Amino acid sequence: MDKFKETIKREFTGWKMWQVIWLVFANLTILGVSLYQEDTWIGIAASVTGVFCVVLCGMGRVSNYVFGTVNVILYAYIAWEAKYYGDVMLNLLYYLPTNFIGWAAWKKHINRDTNVVYKKRMTLKQDILLAVISIAGVVGYGYVLKLLGGNLPLVDSMSTVFSVIAQILMIKRYTEQWVIWIVVDAVSVIMWVAALYTEAASVAVLLMWAVYLANAIIMFVKWYRESKQAEAV
Repeated sequence: MDKFKETIKREFTGWKMWQVIWLVFANLTILGVSLYQEDTWIGIAASVTGVFCVVLCGMGRVSNYVFGTVNVILYAYIAWEAKYYGDVMLNLLYYLPTNFIGWAAWKKHINRDTNVVYKKRMTLKQDILLAVISIAGVVGYGYVLKLLGGNLPLVDSMSTVFSVIAQILMIKRYTEQWVIWIVVDAVSVIMWVAALYTEAASVAVLLMWAVYLANAIIMFVKWYRESKQAEAV
């Protein structure tokens, strides 16, 4: 128990004021609107754990994978209800196991003085290769989802394929993950706006993705600056 308390204390120390304000604001916004709209407890829980996950990831804290594990299980259920089968498979067959992989990988590259993960950037050659793979993946998987009868197959495919790639970059600690997360989050916002017109709509989940989008933009700037500083050392 003492070791657990020490771990929690270490993960939530050394934060700057703006980081604390952003985490609190994001969660209070989602809770307030979701409760007003009488959203389900599953939608609210998925949104809150998701916000903790992406913010902690942006701060370079390995504990993001704990909140991420809870989030993907809840979100998979919600996506199933909305018939976004690509998201269901993405969360259960990919995000869930890679959360454990990410935890192990990040633990090996933690700055013991700050308890924050080391960050890096990709080369131009890697960027070009990544773009080619992404386009091919979106087109191919979109065709599969169309055959399955899923809603918005091309949009769902883009969200899924880009998420797979972004998660790999996240585990590898590349700053470019945030560029792809920006695309994923923007596409997901569109998906859940469309879902508002169905019985499977979740206001909390829509707000979660909106917060994800804002967080990805903020964290890209943060990681870019820090990775650039690391290269200069």
